[in-house]
Amino acid sequence: MDASSDTPLLLSTTAPPRRELWRGMVDALPVMAGFVPFALVLGAQATQKGMPALAVSLMTGLNFGGGSEFAAVALWTSPPHLLLIVAMTLLVNSRHLLMGAILAPFLQRLPKRRVLPALFFMCDESWAMGLADARRSGVFSLRYYMGVSLALYLTWIVSTAVGALVGPLIGDIEAWGLHMAFPAVFLVLLRGMWKGLGAARPWLVSLVVAAGTHLLVPGAWYVAAGAVSGLIAAWFWAKQS
Repeated sequence: MDASSDTPLLLSTTAPPRRELWRGMVDALPVMAGFVPFALVLGAQATQKGMPALAVSLMTGLNFGGGSEFAAVALWTSPPHLLLIVAMTLLVNSRHLLMGAILAPFLQRLPKRRVLPALFFMCDESWAMGLADARRSGVFSLRYYMGVSLALYLTWIVSTAVGALVGPLIGDIEAWGLHMAFPAVFLVLLRGMWKGLGAARPWLVSLVVAAGTHLLVPGAWYVAAGAVSGLIAAWFWAKQS
């Protein structure tokens, strides 16, 4: 099943809702394990920069975007430059606009009371796993997607809170190499979405543009540049085919 299907199904009618939620949570376990060290690093770095532990929990609970949270922590000062932090958060999270647009065909028939929570709990991993499951089964299961999303959300909130509490006691947690867990998770997700070299060409374009922008342009513009360039490349090759 392709994400661009004109007539997507919303939920399997044969699987009980609780079973779908549980299936999503179980499938999320390996990603949850990858979340823990990365979240510990974030929480520890935040408190070491002078951010109160309660503020760390509020940030991760209301934003739920690891990349933008690391950017916010890197920019944190006392007093904080709030406008700069807000601008960087919007820029880094701009990829969620494209991710939400891809989910839109699956959610358009649902009431807002179900759509808004699905979008709020959306992160890169739950988005990728929900679409990968839909491609395998031929149906987009909202319950499965929410099972993944809620499991990852709770893991992230709890782990960042723990990192914020123990960070001042253990020093430079990044020196342990735990920050490499998240890139490893993303590589696994890309493997699950692999459809061959032809379909991966927009990924390469996005990678090259993002890397070049990161080297040449200060700030987090490489995130938006990589997302937009990959989208344009996908549109171009789709027209060619």
